[in-house]
Amino acid sequence: MSQRRVVVTGMGAVSAAGIGAQLLWRAARDGKPCIGPVQVRQPYGGRIKITAQVRDFDIEALLGPKITPFCDPFAAYALVAADEAVAQAGLDPEVRQGARCAALLGTGIGGMNTIDDGIFNVYFADKRPEALTVPRLIPSAGPSQLSMRYGATGPCFAVASACSSGSQAVGLAFQMIRAGMIDRAIVGGSEACVTNGSMRAWESLRVLTPDFCRPFAKNRNGMVLGEGAAMFVIEAEEVALARGAKPLAVLAGYGTNADALDPVRPDAASASACMDMALDDAGLTPRDIDYVNAHGTATVMNDVTEAEALNRSFGDHIAKLLVSSTKPVHGHALGAGGALELLISIQALRENIAPPNLNVEIQDPACAIRLVGLQAIEAPMRAVLSNSFAFGGINASLIVTPAAPA
Repeated sequence: MSQRRVVVTGMGAVSAAGIGAQLLWRAARDGKPCIGPVQVRQPYGGRIKITAQVRDFDIEALLGPKITPFCDPFAAYALVAADEAVAQAGLDPEVRQGARCAALLGTGIGGMNTIDDGIFNVYFADKRPEALTVPRLIPSAGPSQLSMRYGATGPCFAVASACSSGSQAVGLAFQMIRAGMIDRAIVGGSEACVTNGSMRAWESLRVLTPDFCRPFAKNRNGMVLGEGAAMFVIEAEEVALARGAKPLAVLAGYGTNADALDPVRPDAASASACMDMALDDAGLTPRDIDYVNAHGTATVMNDVTEAEALNRSFGDHIAKLLVSSTKPVHGHALGAGGALELLISIQALRENIAPPNLNVEIQDPACAIRLVGLQAIEAPMRAVLSNSFAFGGINASLIVTPAAPA
């Protein structure tokens, strides 16, 4: 069987910008940070006081009393975002999707709120764990809830590969559709990781900024922890067109590999090889890419390594290639990061706008890339690349191209 084209027909998001894909895109496009004071349920004594959290999210009001007891926030974010994606795709939520539809979800941690609450209750409050603790905290709770909500009886699993989780989940679903294993997937990434314990753990790594996320800046000092979900309906193009759907973009290429070197230190050669794989998979050359949504965590090693990798892969085209990290707006959402950034990348492609890279007064000369400034840049977009480079040396790159005109 020849490879099939895969299109995105629906997108949805829950983020620090609020509930809705357009809220996330507008915040990224307009350079409006969604960062505020940390809010956790247990007493907090950490040094880092800011996060890009999902706020005012009432799970029961959004999903109802039957589903709520089974949903850690990470699963609830995924369901709410998926509802938006399914609606935009024009699918009837009451019609079961069946065996030709997969439900895949990337998440780095899974039910972190449930884990944190359970530890506190057992060790400090001398309480028994809640009866549904286990089915709430397991990473597979997210995709299994998605499968039940939409009657998707095809492949169903979680992808847990740290900050590349969301991108890898989309990439795997893309490969399954293209190979003819399935026709459709409800797929994305979700994370609800802002808890007392996780904040203190990330602080101990010394990668969290106390003030501003400054990707590729000379004075960068770390990331802001974020959370949320972005979900997509992706389909074989002929299946989507046959039911009258209007594709938003084409998923054109996917690359993934491993550094196999160090748990926390990234490798430029491997990151470059990952981007090269995505280009080859899409049948594109470096000159075909007009914008890169960088992983860009604003940590010292990551930014220099990614800039070097971009130079390796794009050669002299690097002078024309627009690059930005949108993490100063929505935070670093870990396993959801690649999915949130893919959504932004698709909208950048559709509107021919490269979103800004905030908080850079002086660009690090060791990061020799054409960085989008404090304002978005309008430019024709033929293809857009989104990068995710994770702890453990797990890399993933996705490429999107325009859908055919309706």
